[in-house]
Amino acid sequence: MSFNSEPSPSGTVPARRGANRSAALDFLRFAAAGLVVLYHYQSEGPFPLERLSPIFLRGYLVTDLFLILSGYVLGRAYSRQMAARTISDGQFLLRRVLRIWPAHIAMLTAFAAVIFAAGLAGRAPGHPESFQWSELPAQAFLIHAWAGQGGGWNLPTWTLSALVVCYAAFPALWRRLSGAGGGLVLFLGGAALVWLADLGIRQAYGRSIYDLGFNLGVLRAAPLFVFGMCVARAAECGWPRTDWAAGLALSAVTGVFALQSLGRFDLLSIVLLGVIIAACGQMRMTWGADLAARAARISFALYITHIFVGMLWFNAQRTLVGWLSPAVWEQWVFWACALPVALLVATVFDRWVDQPMQRGVTRMLRDRTTAGETKTPAASSPELSSGGDAPLTRRLSTHNRLS
Repeated sequence: MSFNSEPSPSGTVPARRGANRSAALDFLRFAAAGLVVLYHYQSEGPFPLERLSPIFLRGYLVTDLFLILSGYVLGRAYSRQMAARTISDGQFLLRRVLRIWPAHIAMLTAFAAVIFAAGLAGRAPGHPESFQWSELPAQAFLIHAWAGQGGGWNLPTWTLSALVVCYAAFPALWRRLSGAGGGLVLFLGGAALVWLADLGIRQAYGRSIYDLGFNLGVLRAAPLFVFGMCVARAAECGWPRTDWAAGLALSAVTGVFALQSLGRFDLLSIVLLGVIIAACGQMRMTWGADLAARAARISFALYITHIFVGMLWFNAQRTLVGWLSPAVWEQWVFWACALPVALLVATVFDRWVDQPMQRGVTRMLRDRTTAGETKTPAASSPELSSGGDAPLTRRLSTHNRLS
């Protein structure tokens, strides 16, 4: 199964179906986005859902899943271009940054507007340290996961900041990986890299790679991203076999959920997440393919908007609870409504904000390419569309509340 079709301007692989697209992987991307939302919202009900199951304490693994997915999807989408050198390293980085930066700026502007308006109304944020205006430039330029505090404002975007560094390194790393063979060896090598990175970080910082502060996010993201690249290269080498894929995916999903009930087994969980991605990428699944493509398309929008939606929704919920003192079941109903509202907002954002901005980016890159060809007629024309991943974080927490 090949992922070498041209990615669309929206950042997902085109909705047109074919042998080069995995519906199972598309469903996985959307399911992971939904789990991120659930994890970030779980503490906002009448009581935290972690009381029901310890699995809600380890939702950070879903962030790790998206970091691995980012490396995997880019590896599958750009392997031929990188091998043929039809896209330069600079063009690739520009394309990737322009895929995520406009949507990031749009949401950061929305956050700033709400916090500013709340200040004018005399309502300070419940955690003002999370909305420091001095941190806004680092946030805006997506350097806050390696040259700032990392957290605050639209908290999940620390992963986008970290991924910018990963994007810069991707072309050189992929060219090195493309010469390697042995699918299972590549997979295990990527997992070993995560283990070694964890050991090094424990020595340097006295904590695991999964517990690093957001300002050190790039140290967490980089090995997971490279692991995803190794999984992508393993898939190109034929691992896992297609007839094993469904069974492997089901076994790995079962294993991940079972592990969380037993305790914290982060490295083994990461390995199983890699197996899930590898297996879903190899599954030849046609049922619901168009629905899967549409779901995957909005996963990035859901990732980047749900914290903002949660900030407004749960602030309104706390106000209503204070006024009306509803029964606990009524509070749970209101809480549950936040999930479809987040999905609706993401759909609207994708359709009316992100897609138009990406069309503008495509036109800008096309004009830039045309101007370059005019000056250098012999130059080859790069692809104009952006890549195919929808990167996705750790925690809503209470920093987005307005008192």
